[in-house]
Amino acid sequence: MSAYNLFNEQPSSAAPGAKDAKPRRDAGLTWSEGIGQKLRRRRKVKRLSLKELAEKAGLSIGLLSQIERGVSTPSLRSLNQVCQALEMPMAWLFDRDESMQVAEPSVVRLEQRRRMDLGSGGMIKEILSPDSVSEIQLMRFVIHSGGKSGESPAQHPTGAKCGTVLAGRLGLEINGQVHIINQHDSFAFRANAQYRFWAVGDADCEVIWAVTPALY
Repeated sequence: MSAYNLFNEQPSSAAPGAKDAKPRRDAGLTWSEGIGQKLRRRRKVKRLSLKELAEKAGLSIGLLSQIERGVSTPSLRSLNQVCQALEMPMAWLFDRDESMQVAEPSVVRLEQRRRMDLGSGGMIKEILSPDSVSEIQLMRFVIHSGGKSGESPAQHPTGAKCGTVLAGRLGLEINGQVHIINQHDSFAFRANAQYRFWAVGDADCEVIWAVTPALY
């Protein structure tokens, strides 16, 4: 079953054996509005009220309502909590040009990248590595001035993370220790460390970030 069908409340009316319909992109929507609609549709599919989902995700009803209506840009941590509560991978929130045929399982062309835009106050995430290799994932982050991964540190049970700063300056906290990563500097840490990151200063920060295993 495609991610598109899992988001929609009504069963597909396509004839047996027909290919799944391609997702329709909603023109003119901001990132927050588009993602909010996806999360709301998924909540309806799971037959959860706002109160029930808020309790499962550990968020307030007010914040969850704002996220669904597109009036609040959630942190990555909050998004992850909502996705876990809805039993859906965060990968479904990335945009991909469905018209592009993936003929090279080991290569990702520029126009084939999956992309998540958290808005002017957040960051852009692009997946650079192919989905066919789940043991590692390469990403490009553009963190806008004031953008951050969240107020609270995150962590993952297994694997490692590393990266290098292409432009700007990155603030990186690992297990309570704050590091300022300058342009051309690099870093690495185990995934079970408590970490968070943000852009330092008024300029955008561009980072190449690798994780094992793949997250999205």
